[in-house]
Amino acid sequence: MDISPKLISLLLPIIVIQVGLLVFALADLIKRERTRGPKWVWILVIFFINIFGPIAYLLFGREE
Repeated sequence: MDISPKLISLLLPIIVIQVGLLVFALADLIKRERTRGPKWVWILVIFFINIFGPIAYLLFGREE
């Protein structure tokens, strides 16, 4: 299977955003003592729901 440079140029920004959100959300989750819900559930959400999982954690999972 030959991957075209055009396809790579479309996917690369999405991959970078996904990895950045994942790292940021996990770092924030580790630092926080309290979250809305168990931390293990948020880890699963962050890892397995691409792009929307980290965003959901950042919006709804953190307790201020």
